[in-house]
Amino acid sequence: MSQNIILYFRKILVILLILSIFYGGSQNLYLSAQTIKPHHLAEGTFKNNYIDSTDKSFSEWIKWVWNRTAPDSVEFPMAENDPNFLKNNRTEPTLTWIGHSTLLIQFEGFNILTDPHLTQRASPVSFAGPERYMKPGISIQDLPHIDLIVISHNHYDHLDRLTLEKIHQKQADQPPKIVVPLKQKEWLDNMDIPNVVEMDWWDEHEYQDWKIHAVPVQHWSGRGLWDRNQALWTGWVLEHPKFRFLFLGDTGYSKDFIDIGNKFSGFDLAAIPIGAYEPRWFMKPQHVNPEESVKIHQDTGSRYSVAIHWGTFILTDEPVDEPPKLLENALAQKGISNEHFFLMQHGETRSLNFLFQ
Repeated sequence: MSQNIILYFRKILVILLILSIFYGGSQNLYLSAQTIKPHHLAEGTFKNNYIDSTDKSFSEWIKWVWNRTAPDSVEFPMAENDPNFLKNNRTEPTLTWIGHSTLLIQFEGFNILTDPHLTQRASPVSFAGPERYMKPGISIQDLPHIDLIVISHNHYDHLDRLTLEKIHQKQADQPPKIVVPLKQKEWLDNMDIPNVVEMDWWDEHEYQDWKIHAVPVQHWSGRGLWDRNQALWTGWVLEHPKFRFLFLGDTGYSKDFIDIGNKFSGFDLAAIPIGAYEPRWFMKPQHVNPEESVKIHQDTGSRYSVAIHWGTFILTDEPVDEPPKLLENALAQKGISNEHFFLMQHGETRSLNFLFQ
């Protein structure tokens, strides 16, 4: 079979996968009149605050997928961390970038995991779909005990069934608290995963010494053909008496970030996506580029930000190593030090003591 024929069938397979993952309709799951809010729609779906829709037409999907070319391969260094230190650490505040939007935050003996994805593919099937470009910075087995998991939305690169199942098996006697956007709890209940709380935008939940706030971002949700926007998408504010952290797993740019900054009066640290933004005609409503990431850093009043959502899965068309370069340019244009909006290597653990000096 010629290379052209193989390429043709691969593109057909990719189109079918994208249709199954992303191009969904919606069922009529009605909300009661008492629960209707501006971002709640009567048919039981959700919408963004500052844009009517992130949807693209079928012809636009085909145009993008059919004309895609694989970016050049680039080698990134992989940091070595110390799993024994992470497992035993109870005193030093740390941040570990496991990859994509998966972070491990350790603060005063409390361990937080964001959008946990530590397996090989971001896909509904094991044999096709986006494959990891970089391996996870730490294995599931080497994770410390996790106290809290926050999940931003249900796309396959952010909500990974196998990762959650393995964490649940590992911590069956002491399961983590898991907070998810509205209408995502049932999916986890069906997996027999306990200790799940679902939240709407601007809801607050207290857990131990932390206040957890769900905040609006601009995105969408869906895992199949028939569940488009039936579960909410969100950012998370994790507030401790000594530390305030903003996690934005995936988002386009919107005025939501001015709203968040006004409500919380700044953050010690924010995790802001910088990748998966090309082509702009297609991705702009749902994925920020580095220039917009810097604007979010400013809008939210974050003292420091860490770049996430790049270099782990090849989801879009920009060169794999472009987001850090454009971030550096955008920071320079705004006169912001790259120490205040920093990059990490996959697997890198960084002390957060600098936040408190």
